[in-house]
Amino acid sequence: MKFIFSTLLILASCVSYAQEQAETIFKQYAPSLYQIRLIDKASGEKSSIGSGFQITANGLIATNYHVISGYARHPEKYLLEYLDSQGQKSTLSLESVDVTNDLALVKRELNEDNTFFEIAPHAPIKGEELYSLGNPNDLGMIVVPGTYNGLKADSFSDRIHFTGSVNSGMSGGPVVNKEAQVVGINVATSGNQIGWLVPHDKLRALYQDYLDAPPTSIEEQMKQQLYANQKDLVSNLLQSNWELKQLGSAKVPVVDVPFVKCWGESNADKTEDKVLIVVANCALNEDTYVSSKFYTGTLDMEYLYLKSKSLSPTKFYQYVQARIKSAGPSNDVSKDDATEFECQHDLISAKENKISNKAIFCTRAYKDYDDLFDVVYLGVSVDRYEEALISHFALAGVSQESAQAFMAKFMEAVSWK
Repeated sequence: MKFIFSTLLILASCVSYAQEQAETIFKQYAPSLYQIRLIDKASGEKSSIGSGFQITANGLIATNYHVISGYARHPEKYLLEYLDSQGQKSTLSLESVDVTNDLALVKRELNEDNTFFEIAPHAPIKGEELYSLGNPNDLGMIVVPGTYNGLKADSFSDRIHFTGSVNSGMSGGPVVNKEAQVVGINVATSGNQIGWLVPHDKLRALYQDYLDAPPTSIEEQMKQQLYANQKDLVSNLLQSNWELKQLGSAKVPVVDVPFVKCWGESNADKTEDKVLIVVANCALNEDTYVSSKFYTGTLDMEYLYLKSKSLSPTKFYQYVQARIKSAGPSNDVSKDDATEFECQHDLISAKENKISNKAIFCTRAYKDYDDLFDVVYLGVSVDRYEEALISHFALAGVSQESAQAFMAKFMEAVSWK
């Protein structure tokens, strides 16, 4: 009983210390915290809100790219504005962005130097107590304590796993250690006390690049970042091990990287069904946000094996044809951002144990980002009467060179047993 009582006292003391630490940090740095607002010029009303924090004495503020994305893409339609801890507001200028890491630098005009957050010199230790600051649901600035749990293991883009409530409106706010040094930036939540942060080294790199050479064009900066990111992603995929998995009578490739997850399903237990259906799908569990109607940086690989149990060859062919209609891109892009798809059809004859395919390759071009495309490939086997394999992949925001290299490896890997 004494042991339990002592343990409760220790826990109460720890909680009390954390609360005191959070209150101290908030009081000291409240003047350096801002609500970042996107204002629609036509209506004069808020279109979206987020959080931001000052990182230099002369008014440079860090936030998420997605908080200011409307202005980055359409500066003629929106204004950028901040609201400080005293209720004062004014306009902001957009200085630099990192679209692939969801970061942005904006600036306010100051008559005198102000307090600011320092970026931590090193990453936190696993289990370290951290404090997330932000403006959830337009309720005012708050501090949320949580724990550092290292980097997300299955992510291509580095993200910190933070055990704490990162709610809507806190995007772009700082996450600090007990010395009030920034170790991460709020970016997303999965609910149930699971938050995701952009690591502080991404902010440090963006700030250093800004000091070395401020961008002359945000649009051109974003184009270069999207191009570099797709090149890195596809190179990583192509250089990784492609493990061949059995799917019915076929062999299909699965990329052996932690950030591509695969799932499978079948109707093998439905003995009364006229066709055996076996499905495997592999996907990159993340994307790059450009705007609310424009997502890129995705990958999908899907395989569908079909075997007739009781259908005639003609009816089985019709069944296969009906199953290919759902193939398409895995990302959302508006007609203002990309052209319509243009497709090429081809009949590819089998070599050795490869598959004779009716193949379709479709591309659509990004209007504002030259040399970047969404691509969709669909192959349907045509060399067996009672079984078929539909193989499909979709890549978003890749160069022509990357698309062709990926398609060549994909087509080479798919085969009959």
